[in-house]
Amino acid sequence: MLKDHAKVMNAIAASGEIIGRKKLQKMIYIAKKLDFPFHEKYQFHFFGPYSEELTLRVEELCNMGFLNEVKEKKGGYFQYRYTLTDNGKEFLALNEVEMPNLSPCLEDMNGQNSRFLELVSTVLFFDTLSKEEVKEKVFTLKAKQKYTEEEIEIAYAYIDSLKEKTIH
Repeated sequence: MLKDHAKVMNAIAASGEIIGRKKLQKMIYIAKKLDFPFHEKYQFHFFGPYSEELTLRVEELCNMGFLNEVKEKKGGYFQYRYTLTDNGKEFLALNEVEMPNLSPCLEDMNGQNSRFLELVSTVLFFDTLSKEEVKEKVFTLKAKQKYTEEEIEIAYAYIDSLKEKTIH
């Protein structure tokens, strides 16, 4: 059971800090699609791929004292900031998780904004479709986000750059 918890903790540790629940969801999903061994099940939801399992796992990690969740008021909404606690770092040191090349991918993703990661994860969610069909899905399902064709092309290029990081 705690093996999957350790993987999530490892992802947060590799990122240093993740700001935003949506960003955390997208980063883990994208890493999973890049063949890192995350086992959370995802469904397509309001903001793209979403995992109830990941939400529960993060909640459990907070309750166990391994993860620090800070709720901050930002404008008209709340934002959550995730870091490992000292107990979390100790637990991770005792339960090492082997995921070579995960850090460079997560650090890169963590430098992106949530809107872009939402687009990237949506493109990956429909990766069995042709590029034209994916664009159609994005324009239909994500109409409110007003993504452009150029942004979708940038998302595809970004996915390729992340795949490159997993090889080296």
